[in-house]
Amino acid sequence: MSRWVLLLRGINVGGKNKLPMADLKSLLAELGASDIETYIQSGNAVFSASGLRPQIFSKKLSKAISDIHGFAPQIIVVTAEGFIRSIEDCPFPKEDLSEKILHFYFLTEPALAPQKDKLNELKISSEQWALVDDVFYLYAPDGFGRSKLAAKAEKLLGVGATVRNWRTVTKLQTLI
Repeated sequence: MSRWVLLLRGINVGGKNKLPMADLKSLLAELGASDIETYIQSGNAVFSASGLRPQIFSKKLSKAISDIHGFAPQIIVVTAEGFIRSIEDCPFPKEDLSEKILHFYFLTEPALAPQKDKLNELKISSEQWALVDDVFYLYAPDGFGRSKLAAKAEKLLGVGATVRNWRTVTKLQTLI
């Protein structure tokens, strides 16, 4: 049995796309997951499953959520090993990080044609970014919410993504 990390995009934000974590846990269990643990209300879970195929599992879960709650969130399922590798591959010194200045964009697939010049144009002097496989890292010490790069990164990468801050990433690591 393998461990997996589930990342849902855009749920329980501003009163929209409401999905109680108890409902998410039930849906995951119905799809064969066990040892399910969720973290905060924004669609983070760690679970165990055998023979899971991430794309098929994501489609089934998205359909189940749509059938019950009326919306189909973007879902990314990552192996525990892949998730831990994303932490290990982070190019920014971990001892210098606070919870909210480093963000991981978990991509739906590797960005094969990112617009690097435009990413650099949007970046202010204090910001740094890196793209490693299917994770885009954004170091934004002046604030993620104020960052023009943060707001447009997904479009410039050319693939879907869901973002988690350093605090959430490290918490999910402990749940693995």
